[in-house]
Amino acid sequence: MKNIFGFFNTIKETILTRFSNDIGIDLGTANALVYIKGMGVVIDEPSTVAFNSRTGMIVAVGHDAKEMIGRTPEHITTERPIVDGVISNFEIAGEMIAYLINKAEREFSGKFTLFGPRVVIGVPSGITNVEARAVRDAAIDAGARKVYIVEEPMAAAIGSDLPVQSPRGTIIIDIGGGTTDIAVISLGGIVNSKKITIAGDKFNRDIETYIKEKFKIIIGENTAEALKINVGAAIAKSDRKGVAKGRDLITGLAKEIEVTSVDMKAAMKSSLDTLLSAVKEVIETTPPEILSDSLDSGIYISGGGALINGLHLLISKHTKTPVKIVDEPLLAVVNGTGVILENPEEYKEAILREEDETQITI
Repeated sequence: MKNIFGFFNTIKETILTRFSNDIGIDLGTANALVYIKGMGVVIDEPSTVAFNSRTGMIVAVGHDAKEMIGRTPEHITTERPIVDGVISNFEIAGEMIAYLINKAEREFSGKFTLFGPRVVIGVPSGITNVEARAVRDAAIDAGARKVYIVEEPMAAAIGSDLPVQSPRGTIIIDIGGGTTDIAVISLGGIVNSKKITIAGDKFNRDIETYIKEKFKIIIGENTAEALKINVGAAIAKSDRKGVAKGRDLITGLAKEIEVTSVDMKAAMKSSLDTLLSAVKEVIETTPPEILSDSLDSGIYISGGGALINGLHLLISKHTKTPVKIVDEPLLAVVNGTGVILENPEEYKEAILREEDETQITI
């Protein structure tokens, strides 16, 4: 009897795979990325939604919404549904997830489908049960037939081909837009971890404050982010320079100034110190056997923050441990969702929640 059920389940899965998509989503604070099995990453857009407060209708999502920041009339509001790693608006988060799934299937799939997609979603670590259910329900409402939820540092490690299933410990620091997740992984699970709200968004705010206090100029969020990417430095050995354009606090007129990597290091120093303290705290509370493994393999960093000039060297200096930037740090999480889609059974220990909503009869 078991063999018969197994046979029919195999046929069912074969048909579902043939006539549906497998989609991975990195639901980040700053950017949302979408992976389609067999095609790779097809969408990389800001996690921003613009909506009309009068009608409640969504006006734009992603790049179009981000372009509206600071430029909208009073009744148009731009919002990030995930702030500092926490879902701040369930309804808007649901709209964004639906937009990503529908866009992936409509514009990029190129596959004839009869059934909803199987979806793996990477979420900030420490997500609550309520938030996990909100994410799952949003995906189901968008047409997903099956939803897996995985924490971002675990997905980043899997997507970077790190030995997460091995008994040897792996330390990864995922520096995203809203949070930095520091995780120690062994035997397919997280042994020790810490999440802090020192990440890309905080660095941007630091730069805005620094420019305002030192140069008496108010700059916007997008300008601060551009400075962080193009000039930012954790160890100011670079002579990179950039231009900041904003409003002069004294005259109220537009003004442009030149800033250097030394300015950027000074702007982010306090936040970088906090990040280093959190890394040391995780290391100090990690079992010594696992910690000894990291002396050989080193610490890995992923996420957009990993690209800040000299940050890996700064962490290495303060931890006395080699630090390596993973391949494709910006894509590590979404690549991890793709690997899980290939073999969810192998990574079942890493999955926080697995839900079926739609009952499909074949």
